[in-house]
Amino acid sequence: MKYIILSLLSAVLLSVSWPTYGVPFFLFFALVPLLMMEHDITKFSKLKNKSWSVFGLAYLCFIIWNIVTTGWLYGSKNPDGTHSVAAVVLPVVFNSLFYALLFQLYHWYKKAQGTYFGLVFFVAIWMCWEKFHLSWELTWPWLNLGNAFADYPKLIQWYDTLGATGGSFWILLVNVYIFYTVRIWEAARKRRSLIINSAVILAGIALPMLISVVKYENFDLKPTGSVSVLMLQPELDPYTEKYSKDSLTILNDLLTLAEQNSTGQIDYYIGPETSLPGFGSISETGFEHSTLLNSVKEFLGKHPKSVFATGISSHRFYRDENEKSSTAYQTSSGSFVDSYNSAVQIIPNHNVEVYHKGKLVPGVEIFPYINVLKPVLGDAMIDLGGTVASLGVDDERKVFANPYNAGKLAPIICYESIYGEFVTDYVKKGANFLAIMTNDSWWGVTQGHKQLLAYAKLRAIETRREIARSANSGISAHIDARGNIMADTLYGDKTTLYAKVNLYDHTTFYTRAGDLISRMMVFVLGFLVFYTLIKKFQNHQKK
Repeated sequence: MKYIILSLLSAVLLSVSWPTYGVPFFLFFALVPLLMMEHDITKFSKLKNKSWSVFGLAYLCFIIWNIVTTGWLYGSKNPDGTHSVAAVVLPVVFNSLFYALLFQLYHWYKKAQGTYFGLVFFVAIWMCWEKFHLSWELTWPWLNLGNAFADYPKLIQWYDTLGATGGSFWILLVNVYIFYTVRIWEAARKRRSLIINSAVILAGIALPMLISVVKYENFDLKPTGSVSVLMLQPELDPYTEKYSKDSLTILNDLLTLAEQNSTGQIDYYIGPETSLPGFGSISETGFEHSTLLNSVKEFLGKHPKSVFATGISSHRFYRDENEKSSTAYQTSSGSFVDSYNSAVQIIPNHNVEVYHKGKLVPGVEIFPYINVLKPVLGDAMIDLGGTVASLGVDDERKVFANPYNAGKLAPIICYESIYGEFVTDYVKKGANFLAIMTNDSWWGVTQGHKQLLAYAKLRAIETRREIARSANSGISAHIDARGNIMADTLYGDKTTLYAKVNLYDHTTFYTRAGDLISRMMVFVLGFLVFYTLIKKFQNHQKK
């Protein structure tokens, strides 16, 4: 019973730490009960299957954490209006499993090499897991620990140096040191040692925050200019309207919204993810002849020196099978086609520029490891009303410049805004402000859209770029380079948001170095594993 309580205590502490309802300071000791549970079972319990007990209790902790923080995924629906059970069950079950396996590896390593090496291993493997979770096709880094401070930008200004992954490292180090302090106290009961270690813990928590507050209050980056942006929030229901309304009606509603709220010079009109065409998609080879896109150009003709950037669904057919990409799929007519979740920049008398979303949602926009999993799972893609084929991607990030102003827009599409190092690639390409185009309406009035908005603040701090965020149903927002929301909309409103967005050309250390600590931890983990293998080999030789 004691071990179950410890597991549940960690689950509760992890869960109540998460944005946007939680208090992230609980994270500094949220993993301590779990570490105590593992240590007590390993050293003192009389349980027969200790490894299975550790794994089961860790899984209990992590599945509760996943359900509480990401259970909003149940808000997504199938085209027939029923809730998509797979959309919540698969991420929650498998993500919890991955964390439990990670903890199990720590248990085995600590058992083989002792507590001190084990704790270093714990930090290293957790950091490596978070890095891996940012990269593979089953990517779901929503619960990376450094994300938890997203609603407290004043305390994490140092993310411009080490990023959100640095935040994960900070949280893990404090947890491990608290556990170490508890163990030292239990073993020796030395008050002096307890006082010193407690002081180290408090300093480890407070010092980064104090540095951050100083950076926040003395923020002195000078913008190189500014652009006026009108973010469009059409409130197009993704279930009852998006795939049933006529494309021209959808476009006219969007342009009417823009026209009615245009006051003075607007440098950028920014629409949300896949705001066009509704049902179907637009052929990229026919961009210049598209009725929809040319209607946008006609609208811009009435608004000189304005640029229109928005999300669309697009596709490209391949005449020759030998020219098709690895993501192209065969239609019923036998031809090959790529479908994309795209962002476009539209300017009169210029060709339409396009960028294809590079980070796809597993199970919705991409069938992960299709050659391996499809024979096992069949057609298991989650259908939210669009295509159920894996989408094509751009291998490199793109930046949209224009002839009218100094703006260089980073067209970040929805899910991409979770990925810190990924977003820095836009800045390396010259982006001086970030435009997030998103559709968070799939989950309804839940924590989903709020958490995704909160994570955008992390990207602002990491890159020191202001953000114009256009969301289909909200929350659209203007975020400054310190991670503050300067203005936002209400979720569910059909509205617009005007902002004067500052442009910056400063390059942060994080933009240059990316997830440096995570890469260092890969080497640490490799050393620990290699060291263990060498020792085992040497011991075997002695025998």
